[in-house]
Amino acid sequence: MMKNIGLNGREMEVKSIPEVRIRVRFSGNIFCICNLCLFAASKERKELNQKTSRKNIGDKMTEHLTKQDFLDKVFNYEENEEWSYEGDVPAIIDFWADWCAPCKAVAPVLEELSEEYAGQLNVYKVNTEQEQELASVFGIRSIPSLLFIPTDGQPQMATGALPKDAFVQAIENVFGIKPVAQAAN
Repeated sequence: MMKNIGLNGREMEVKSIPEVRIRVRFSGNIFCICNLCLFAASKERKELNQKTSRKNIGDKMTEHLTKQDFLDKVFNYEENEEWSYEGDVPAIIDFWADWCAPCKAVAPVLEELSEEYAGQLNVYKVNTEQEQELASVFGIRSIPSLLFIPTDGQPQMATGALPKDAFVQAIENVFGIKPVAQAAN
């Protein structure tokens, strides 16, 4: 996307970052500083996205799902009319978006839980901006929305940023499992 920015009375085209929607006049030095700030913010966001998108359950981290991953690992709603979970262990799916502050608060809690329940629980994330079809299939209207999926039975949906102790209680009540550290005791 291109934007025109007035610079000392001249128009020039610059690439804009999707999250940055500003229209101001820049003088030469301020323009350079702002470009550096925008570049740094963009680079930091790209690095964070690369880091989080490469995390997987083998590394005891959450896994980001695409539609195809969801169809393969969770539920193939294109072929089946009745719910049938494809996984071996229970799962939590976090429906989230980059711009959602409560989603950002839940993310580290889910990372901790994926480590604490390693091998007992899969923790998945679905970016509702990138995977709009999945969000639509589950009727996601507010985020974060969390889908608790037992190995047998129907999934249960919760909305809002839950604290860690609420997650632990839900995991014990819905799935009947305890963290690896507690299970050893």
